[in-house]
Amino acid sequence: MAKVKVTQVKSGIKKPLRQKKTLEALGLRKLGQVVEHENTPSIMGMIAKVNHLVSTEEA
Repeated sequence: MAKVKVTQVKSGIKKPLRQKKTLEALGLRKLGQVVEHENTPSIMGMIAKVNHLVSTEEA
């Protein structure tokens, strides 16, 4: 299955708790951190919820 790299580009400070929890669930804790996930519908949905805080690229 394809992989997707997710990079946190904006802080989660002063964002709703739901968005903070989504960043945590993606494995993002620090600004500039990069994680790699399988390209599944659940992961893509989580990325869509915080797309203003992260950038993505195909791996």
